Amino acid sequence: MTTTTLDERLGKPKLMDRLVVRPEIGALLGAAVVFLFFSLVTEKFFSASGAATWLDDAATLGIMAVAVSLLMIGGEFDLSAGVMTASTSLVTAILATQAGWNVWLALLASLVFALVVGAFNGWLVMKTGLPSFIVTLGTFLALQGLNLGVTRLVTGTVQVSGMRSTDGYASAGFVFASTVNIGGTPFQISIVWWIGVTAVAAWLLSRTRFGNWIFAVGGSAASSRAVGVPVVRTKILLFMGTALAAWLVGSINILRFASVQANQGIGLEFQYIIAAVIGGCLLTGGYGSAVGAAIGALIFGMARQGIVFAGWDSDWFMLFLGIMLLAAVLVNNAFRRRAERVRR
Repeated sequence: MTTTTLDERLGKPKLMDRLVVRPEIGALLGAAVVFLFFSLVTEKFFSASGAATWLDDAATLGIMAVAVSLLMIGGEFDLSAGVMTASTSLVTAILATQAGWNVWLALLASLVFALVVGAFNGWLVMKTGLPSFIVTLGTFLALQGLNLGVTRLVTGTVQVSGMRSTDGYASAGFVFASTVNIGGTPFQISIVWWIGVTAVAAWLLSRTRFGNWIFAVGGSAASSRAVGVPVVRTKILLFMGTALAAWLVGSINILRFASVQANQGIGLEFQYIIAAVIGGCLLTGGYGSAVGAAIGALIFGMARQGIVFAGWDSDWFMLFLGIMLLAAVLVNNAFRRRAERVRR
């Protein structure tokens, strides 16, 4: 009688091995720690109104972080993402308040503007071979100057306001800036947009051919091109994706607050990148998670509002941010090395 022993490599992988290959696992553990800490430090944090506040804080950051994570997985950066949120808001506001356009037409025009800029960024990176860091830094400066110059030229100030009196504001505001009541507590619709964008991005990465292309071009553009991956098209679409997300955030902001400053959004691009890194993305490309980037943004929102609820000086948030970034890089590297061993 013979006894057959199955090779241990054919058995089911252990739970820890299945978890460790997920890029977002480090961010998930970090989010749990932050949540538990502020729930113990302040009572308001764990309340429904508290949750509505920190989820709202994380929502628009999360929308951008998810789009930026896809671009980073594809091996590129977009330093113009933050100022682009202001640019799209300004285009919408100027056309609606100064030119008398219906808000929906103004939103369509700002969407076209965003996609053109995104496509230009991608095309220039691929055409010249310059690092996307340099190309999008140039776009950042150009948009910043354009925002200030055009706004001052049209309005005489650096602010555009008066959106609430424009045609189409009510219906557009319902789509982009309304609230959803849950148990008597109003939650901003931006949270729903954030969840939707994250779900679409996660599906795109894990279930589509385009998702495979994103990982491939981020890992090695030359190897990807050799096996037939359309590298140029993929990267241009990724830059257009961050521009689309910036348009969505800009639309949410202008319709919610009904005014926009020309210097708005400057500096936020680093927060988007940091949230994506906390969520498991590598600066070298080819590895990361859209869900992880969303969790990274959630950590931002919980920490920023948790500090406010606790009555601490808001300057402590920057210390927290630096610690979280360093910890995330170390944890992500450790998990990635473990994941590589598991896959072998």
